Amino acid sequence: MSDPMRPRASLRTAVVWEVLKDALDRRAKAEVQGGTGARDALDVLDTGGGTGNFAVPVARLGHRVTVVDPSPNALFALERRAAEAGVADRVRGVQGDAHGLFDVVDRGGYDVVLCHGVLEYVDDPAEGVRNAVAALRPGGVLSLLAAGLGGAVLARALAGHFTEARQALTDPAGRWGAGDPVPHRFTADQLSELVTAAGLRVGAVHGVRVFADLVPGVLVDTEPGAMEALLRLEAAAAEQPAFHSVATQLHVLAEQP
Repeated sequence: MSDPMRPRASLRTAVVWEVLKDALDRRAKAEVQGGTGARDALDVLDTGGGTGNFAVPVARLGHRVTVVDPSPNALFALERRAAEAGVADRVRGVQGDAHGLFDVVDRGGYDVVLCHGVLEYVDDPAEGVRNAVAALRPGGVLSLLAAGLGGAVLARALAGHFTEARQALTDPAGRWGAGDPVPHRFTADQLSELVTAAGLRVGAVHGVRVFADLVPGVLVDTEPGAMEALLRLEAAAAEQPAFHSVATQLHVLAEQP
């Protein structure tokens, strides 16, 4: 993913960014209204945050962000990106993964945890969610983004790979075959159950990239006003449960009760 603030990249990130930004604003206001020692700058943990696609924009809002990622190259790119954005003092990168999260960060040390594009690749998604939740302070917020099953089925079918589409539909992990690069895919109910089992209350579920991956890029790039119209369509469809079942990704926002 690219920076959510860039127009072309917005097709993939706009829905998540708007939901996340609103959640950060509400959490910061709650801290300010909390009385003595209140903080308007939050501590945010971005697990699997890579090159800072979300971390840098979050830091631009004034928050402190710790990015945990297993790739040294991604963390190097993160450092450079944060410096270019003028937020190097608010972004810290550490090498690690979801399984050994507390080898590199503290339990209960964060107001908001981002777990984007992580659950698909961990051996135990339930453990991944539990670790993300354990990193939250009381009243903290979890932003969870993972691959959607329905979007993969639809994409394979539209590409003419009907056997693979059926395989993904019936496979427990949502994989379409041995060559599938994504180890796990989820339904909205499955993600909500993982979050609830970890002790959080689901606040909202959104479908992400409902149409963006299906519309030809040449149409979006050349038709006047097409990108803006598609962005508005994505935002309108994201909240509709009927479209969760065909979204490429699913986003769950949850809070500690």
